[in-house]
Amino acid sequence: QSKQICIPHVCCSAGCKKLPETHARSAEEIGLCSNGPQLSAEQLKQIEQNRQAALDRLFARNVPVPIGETWRKHIGDEFTKPYFTKLMHFIAVERKRFAIYPSAEQVFLWTNVCAFEDVKVVILGQDPYPRKGQAHGLCFSVQRPALPPPSLENIFTELAIDIENFQHPGHGDLTGWAKQGVLLLNSVLTVRERQPTSHHGQGWELFTDAVVLALSRSLRSLVFLLWGAYAQSKGAVIDRTRHHVLETSHPSPYSAQLGFFGCRHFSKTNTFLKASGKMPVDWNAL
Repeated sequence: QSKQICIPHVCCSAGCKKLPETHARSAEEIGLCSNGPQLSAEQLKQIEQNRQAALDRLFARNVPVPIGETWRKHIGDEFTKPYFTKLMHFIAVERKRFAIYPSAEQVFLWTNVCAFEDVKVVILGQDPYPRKGQAHGLCFSVQRPALPPPSLENIFTELAIDIENFQHPGHGDLTGWAKQGVLLLNSVLTVRERQPTSHHGQGWELFTDAVVLALSRSLRSLVFLLWGAYAQSKGAVIDRTRHHVLETSHPSPYSAQLGFFGCRHFSKTNTFLKASGKMPVDWNAL
């Protein structure tokens, strides 16, 4: 006797109950029972369409700001998972009680500045700058007219050593790199004002691990720049047989002398990109 599938939202002798929208289970995941009505291919198709519509509604509730469409294609499922729903609730409560950076409109700026398929370099940071007028959704970068913080000044110092004719831009906005395919991704995407690491352990780390994993699996010959132990721990999900990984100390004033100065990661990155048939990054284009 063939198995039959219970239609969701319809009670049968097996005691089926209405499924919560947040579960949004596929037709294959709906429980099997022996007494429910047989579903046709058209009905199964409709169930899948309803499931996708439920996921779209959940996505819209969790992430009201625009997400780059190419990124949604690759990491959209993360936005509908229970941990992310909980994370968004936490952030909403935090914004009512504290000044949170960056603004809600800037948290996912990195998905709109560069398409997923155009990423060729990944620089991983820790969490946003915690002072007003700095963070804007790109790690190490500050929005104009904010002056470059010490870590970014050290990055510019290394660039001047490593890249011929590099000129200090006079500001700290790294959007010009992002537009060339340099993903500037913090591990944690929000922070309370003047409270570094205040949003650690709330779910952002799971989300950004998923971002790094999606890039590692879907693209080839990326260059990952992992500065400091924290960024290097995020590199555990990177397939090093498919990508180039460069590691050194963090550019912070406390550790730049431990390997960051003189690492020549920027010229090495361009060497790898050229060898892979990709355009090198114009580090001066800021």
